[in-house]
Formats: sequence, structure tokens, C-alpha cells
Amino acid sequence: MSETTPPLLDTPAIEALIPHRFPFLLVDRVMEIERLQRIRAVKAVTYNEPWFLGHFPGHPVMPGVLVVEALAQTGAILVCHAMSPEERAGKVTYFMGIDSARFRKPVTPGSMLELRCEVTKAKGPIFKMRGEAWVEGQLVAEADFMAMLADKG
Repeated sequence: MSETTPPLLDTPAIEALIPHRFPFLLVDRVMEIERLQRIRAVKAVTYNEPWFLGHFPGHPVMPGVLVVEALAQTGAILVCHAMSPEERAGKVTYFMGIDSARFRKPVTPGSMLELRCEVTKAKGPIFKMRGEAWVEGQLVAEADFMAMLADKG
């Protein structure tokens, strides 16, 4: 991934698709997207992330559950990107389940976390996805998860 490659979607465009905001928006840019098939996004992991204050002092590590949340947000972007603004209005994507989560290496400040998701099954408003997180060409986490597109409220 070239640092000079412009993102397909930047933070304002991502915020137009999903409701997450700082400090819980865990996707900075979308680099590639294939409609309802796959997506590649990135998150720059910096020292000023709020969780590093306590996880762990003197040895900062991004919590694994937040790596999985970043993958789930990436999956939500994939689903919502395929919809028109009118179709998205009043909708939210809920994380429904997770299977086969594995954490291979710790993610530390200074890392560029690459988030890859692909839809493995879709039926109506329910999507099953496979997600992988990579840092410098090494797989650091992976999971299968399920999400549902639902009405807000």
C-alpha cells in the first residue's frame, strides 16, 4: 500500500456512512471497495488513543476487542456504501455475533492497521463477513462476524 495513494473514502465520507465518531470511529480511510464483496481500509494507530493510558502503562497495546470492532466498522462501511443516501436514512448496522476470533500479534502505537473484510454470505438485511487485520504484511487478527442492517430506534 502506497502512502501516496489517495483514499477512496476519507473520514468525512466514512462518517456519512456509519454513525461512529471520535473517539470510537476506528477507520480512517478506505483504500479499496468492491460493492458488497470486499473492502480494504486503514487505521493509523497513534499514541494519543485513549485506551493506551491504561492498556498497558509502559507497554501500550491496542485491545483485541477494538481491533475486531475496527473490522466490524469496516464491514458496516462496505454494506452502507452499496446503498443510496435515501436507503441509508434511518438505518444502522448492528454487530450480531463473532466466531473464530484469533489474535496473532499485538498492535502497538505507530502501526498502520490494514483492515480487510469480505462478505461470505448475505441474506436480506443479514451479512456474514470474514475480517483480517494486518500490520506491515503480517496478519495480526482475524474473525468471522455477522451484522444486521436495521431501523434506528
